[in-house]
Amino acid sequence: MLIEDGIGRWAELLAGYCLDVRQGETIAIGSTLEAAPLVEAAAKAVIERGGHPLVRIELPGVTEFLLQRASEEQLRHIPASALVEAEEVDGRIRIAADEDTTGMRNVDPRRQAAFERSRDPLRRLAREKRWVLTQYPTAGYARAAGLGLAEYEAFVASALFLDRPDPAEAWRELGRRQAGLVEFMSGVRSVRIEGEGTDLQLQVDGRTWINSDGRRNMPSGEIFTGPIENSANGRIRCGFPVCRDGRELSGIELEFRDGRVVSARAETGEEYLNAILDVDAGARRLGELGLGLNYGIDRFTGSILFDEKIGGTVHLAVGQSYPETGGTNVSAIHWDFIVDTRRNARIFADGRVVMEEGRWQVG
Repeated sequence: MLIEDGIGRWAELLAGYCLDVRQGETIAIGSTLEAAPLVEAAAKAVIERGGHPLVRIELPGVTEFLLQRASEEQLRHIPASALVEAEEVDGRIRIAADEDTTGMRNVDPRRQAAFERSRDPLRRLAREKRWVLTQYPTAGYARAAGLGLAEYEAFVASALFLDRPDPAEAWRELGRRQAGLVEFMSGVRSVRIEGEGTDLQLQVDGRTWINSDGRRNMPSGEIFTGPIENSANGRIRCGFPVCRDGRELSGIELEFRDGRVVSARAETGEEYLNAILDVDAGARRLGELGLGLNYGIDRFTGSILFDEKIGGTVHLAVGQSYPETGGTNVSAIHWDFIVDTRRNARIFADGRVVMEEGRWQVG
């Protein structure tokens, strides 16, 4: 199924199932020109529901130029209109649509961290409203995934359940399946992850597990929580490359002691890895433990929105916690690392094997 055949269904999924747009609400829709068909369809879906679309289109290269050439004052500046908009809108649809996925690779990570820190007031306001993030299939994303555009579009359509008779009901069913695992994990105190190059223990007692069923990330298919900040001990090895800011890092190994990354190595990109981990005090602590449960996403594509949901995998994010989980770590970054637990791996909950070879035995 090509995306053009399902644009209307995708837009209705975003405005209906994800945001539940109501009469009189203002919904900001942000993307680039690459995603113009979906932006237009989403705006129409908001109008059909009695809402008011507020469209924001970004031009390629402008943010990269700002990060490379702006003064410190310019990096910190937030237009007053942006703050007013963040306060006034009722919801937000963000459509990632990069044509050049490597455009940020020449940006100094310290400048980018300063830029991200300055926008924390916007992020805090955005978290208080309904929001959804999705990703439009561009030629750039297809190249990163090693697929032709038509093949990549079919992958995206399948991952979003646009090839199902009723996509929204398919997402509700996924949410119901995940709810059982959320219920089980809510009673767990400790988690241990064992796999190739990985043996990590951490505590999750008292933390809240979130059922991510496509209402904020589209696609989704995971449950996640915020581990106790000083509890992680052991090591992990990433089963896939890590793509961030136009760079691809491979062979990443992290060692944790009392919740903090004390050693970070990579076969490629080690200098950048450590530069990001040093951007602030919270960047070396875990902010998230996530369990990928979408078995319809079965391949690595270089896009974390899809890759962290791969069924049978685990992802651990350093940096900012999600407050709704009970996590308290604060950082300008939130960086996911995927551990492939589909082969020669097990997950223990309070000493009991609950997942082996990527298949869960509970939930």
